[in-house]
Amino acid sequence: MTIWEILLIALGLAMDCFTVALGIGTNVMKKTARMVLRLAFHFGLFQGGMTFIGWLAGRQIADLISRYDHWVAFLLLLWVGGKMIKGSFDRDEECKKEDPTRGGSLVMLSVATSIDALAVGLSLAIIDGSIVQNSLIIGGVSFILAVAGYLLGDRLGCRFGKRMELLGGLILIGIGVKVLLSHLFGL
Repeated sequence: MTIWEILLIALGLAMDCFTVALGIGTNVMKKTARMVLRLAFHFGLFQGGMTFIGWLAGRQIADLISRYDHWVAFLLLLWVGGKMIKGSFDRDEECKKEDPTRGGSLVMLSVATSIDALAVGLSLAIIDGSIVQNSLIIGGVSFILAVAGYLLGDRLGCRFGKRMELLGGLILIGIGVKVLLSHLFGL
């Protein structure tokens, strides 16, 4: 995969981080640099780490599925992208006024936003081997978009965040279609 494809995947994955950070930025009363950095660090760490863990799992089964790898990658990206698109149409609950950038809430948000990265890591094990660079890019983009989402939160609101989740899902599905077409037709 090219660096541009990895960046597109990273952007697609980071839309969840952006959306959650946007919502948190909208709802937290007093914003501090420490809060935004704590949130962004955890989102980036979990996104990159889950991608790596997915890749490790994928390397174990890659030989078993090499004849169908392009289909597996396509279906995983389609599933992740579809989940994101579906989530973009779900109604949000009323936002809380507590600080979700601390403790168990932060860990739960980090895991929730990075589950998709696990599936993408599995796909990357099948189609690409340079996981350290890919994980760092995915984690870095997630960090940057989490910071951006958090800082823009009180200006843009939750409605824009849902559109970003939709865009992220479409990007992941587009990458999945490209992977499938490139294996089937040599594009």
